[in-house]
Amino acid sequence: MPRRVVLIRAINVGGAKLPMADLREMAAELGATDISTYIASGNLLCTTPGATDTFDRGLEEAITARFGFEREVISRSPEELAAALDAHPFPVLEPRFSYVYCLTGRPDPDKVAAFEERGFGDDVFTVIGSDLHIRYAEGAGTSKLTAPVIAKGLGVQGTGRNLKTIRKLIELAGG
Repeated sequence: MPRRVVLIRAINVGGAKLPMADLREMAAELGATDISTYIASGNLLCTTPGATDTFDRGLEEAITARFGFEREVISRSPEELAAALDAHPFPVLEPRFSYVYCLTGRPDPDKVAAFEERGFGDDVFTVIGSDLHIRYAEGAGTSKLTAPVIAKGLGVQGTGRNLKTIRKLIELAGG
């Protein structure tokens, strides 16, 4: 199996501490190989054994069992991330303000339509497949387009990475 990029939502923010050494250890315990992490924000690169969904759910359970908090695990192949980069519909004015927000699944089209009608100041966004593409006007930290708002509006959880990080993860995964 090819190497995967495994993204864990909301790690090392808001009190949810998960040391990357522990994340690598849990991945190995689940049978992953060729394991590495990139920055301390829940970016794991590895070759997963068997079905990706099974590995992702197992990692979610391991995180909950070891650390006592629940976090979604979302994985993509380097090719899927590259396709998301290619599909990014907004001009990149400032790379750190442009994001691909990987979702746990495809949101319902009616929810997408209703969500896309909402205004979030000068932030622009759209859903393409199972990814939410965002260009923040002033950065993610000051936006009203937050993870809880996205999850409630689209009906699915997700986690975002700026385009610079996405490019680096593709490179590290060998894509």
